[in-house]
Amino acid sequence: MPFFKGITLAKWLLFALFGYLDSSHMKQRLLLYTFLSLLLAFTTNAQLQIVLEHLPKNTPEDAEIYLAGNICGWEAGHPDYQFQKDASGQYSLNFSPDPGQIQFKITRGSWQTVEANNDGSSIANRSYTYQAPDTLRLSVLNWEDKVAKAPPSSTANAQVMVWDSAMYMPQLDRYRRVWVYLPSDYQHSKKSYPVLYMLDGQNVFDAKTSFTGEWKVDETLSQLEEAGKATAIVVAIDNGEEHRINEYAPFINPEYGGGEGDKTVDFIVKTLKPKVDATFRTKSRAKHTGIMGSSLGGLIAHYAYFKYPEVFGRVGIFSPSYWFSPAFFDLTEYPKGVKAPRIYLLAGAKEGKLGNVVEETTRMQQLMLENGFSSKNIKLSIHADGEHTEWFWAREFEKAFLWLFSTK
Repeated sequence: MPFFKGITLAKWLLFALFGYLDSSHMKQRLLLYTFLSLLLAFTTNAQLQIVLEHLPKNTPEDAEIYLAGNICGWEAGHPDYQFQKDASGQYSLNFSPDPGQIQFKITRGSWQTVEANNDGSSIANRSYTYQAPDTLRLSVLNWEDKVAKAPPSSTANAQVMVWDSAMYMPQLDRYRRVWVYLPSDYQHSKKSYPVLYMLDGQNVFDAKTSFTGEWKVDETLSQLEEAGKATAIVVAIDNGEEHRINEYAPFINPEYGGGEGDKTVDFIVKTLKPKVDATFRTKSRAKHTGIMGSSLGGLIAHYAYFKYPEVFGRVGIFSPSYWFSPAFFDLTEYPKGVKAPRIYLLAGAKEGKLGNVVEETTRMQQLMLENGFSSKNIKLSIHADGEHTEWFWAREFEKAFLWLFSTK
């Protein structure tokens, strides 16, 4: 229960019971008053304090330090989660989270300045289950940008290319890198192939460009091709970094922004897809065209289908951030005049909150079923170990891809 709801409940009980007991029950009234005052004080101060007991010596004197995690949309420098520095130089942060698992890292305001291991390598997300007021005392070992290290090697295989390093997006008046994966037999055949459009292109093929790991889509598809199973051309579009939230959310969240999702989807459909279909041997019909993303990328994949059901017939929605706007739950009406799509919904029980990913994703599936979608065409996959991170999405990509693009 959020703390403000606890305050409301405590006040309501206090006033209601005070009014119920008349003056002849003075002793009972005093006892109730004491009890409920303690309850009110607890709910008002139900805070988590995080104290940074140790920072590396290379921390700048004037460093601004933040918590970035699932409680703030993984924004690296959210002003509400900035640590405060006291007279002794110690940093601390106080906030009141909802009960549940919090995943986070410490940054100096960007993902280039995120905390790291002693050798500068990436650390796993910190995880903490909040239940009651508590104090966490943490140490930051190092900062990624403060360690001299060789740049990571590219892990993209030979079937991946940067098709356009700066494709113009007229709908947004911006430029964006676009990657393309071609099946292993593409150059030696005359076949046409399905196409899967993927968001957050930095993380799709290459650890060198990824944010916190890659999906290994190229390795997975190469293995499927060797086994004689399904494959596709994959077109991966980089996110806009500081523009990511705005570009991946068609609806506006008062705290986090959004509002440019329409233009992003229009870019994919009206600018990018015609170029892809004109350049490569594609199967361009909706039943051979998919779109897939995770988190906010899952939101824009969801929105892309419902805006253009005649374009996308295969939809992968991984760990969707449906908490961002209730308007997404209105986008569940079965589109008329198009063939049934295949929609794959994925969620993990360890994804934590800005919302309950499992609960909200399950609710979305149920709404789709109630509004005319067939259970044969809507797949919900929930995993007890699933986290809001690339290793989980990489692991589940193969199953989702085969289900979406199976010809059976």
